[in-house]
Amino acid sequence: MVAVGLISGLLVISKLAKRNGVDPDDAWNLGIIAILSGILGAKILMVIVEWQRYSSDLFSTMQAGGVFSGGVVAAFIAGTWYVRRNRMPWLKTADVFAPGLALGHAFGRLGCFAAGCCYGKPTNLPWGVKFSDEWAEKISGTPLGVHLHPTQIYEFLVELLNFFLLFWLIRRKRFDGQIIGTYLFNYGIARFFLEFLRDDAGRGQFLGTWMTATQFIAILMVIGGGALWMLGIRKPMLAKAA
Repeated sequence: MVAVGLISGLLVISKLAKRNGVDPDDAWNLGIIAILSGILGAKILMVIVEWQRYSSDLFSTMQAGGVFSGGVVAAFIAGTWYVRRNRMPWLKTADVFAPGLALGHAFGRLGCFAAGCCYGKPTNLPWGVKFSDEWAEKISGTPLGVHLHPTQIYEFLVELLNFFLLFWLIRRKRFDGQIIGTYLFNYGIARFFLEFLRDDAGRGQFLGTWMTATQFIAILMVIGGGALWMLGIRKPMLAKAA
């Protein structure tokens, strides 16, 4: 499912690049770099937050996808380097990538559901799910035979809706940065609250606070997305005033 997500995301990005004045070849290469660095970043953050589990056997990380927020940060750093090196329009390029990122992540969460990882807390709600495969327990520590929140499906639905919104909005955008700003804001809010329903390993407190590391990153995403919107709206107003 991760592979399906990567391919579908790249295809969407390539198509949107042609429509929005971004070189498709540069966009494709940037996508590959973002994917590779994102995988590395996701695994690095996974090792950090679950150090006791993976420190003795780093190769066991090959069986897990990693922490998505760590992948976003690493992909952003590597992507910024590539964009600057090739003199690509930064915000316009980010807008092109946002819908593909949302779609790819949605498919990835279906993979999480199939594997049993990233599971939720016990629930009595009628849509609670029970996992029964022993490999889910061995690899991810998934409780078996217990009704759990299907947090993977929650996030799949969030990202699928985000994709359709962004794909619709990019044809109607009024300023560069509007699409990536919307993605960051929407996903940041959703992920912050979804963290309260997650119960998989490594959710611990961030720097002694009540938040997880992912919630802290989610807050930064919301702030960043909101800032892009404020700057985009403010520029035309300042131009008119001048």
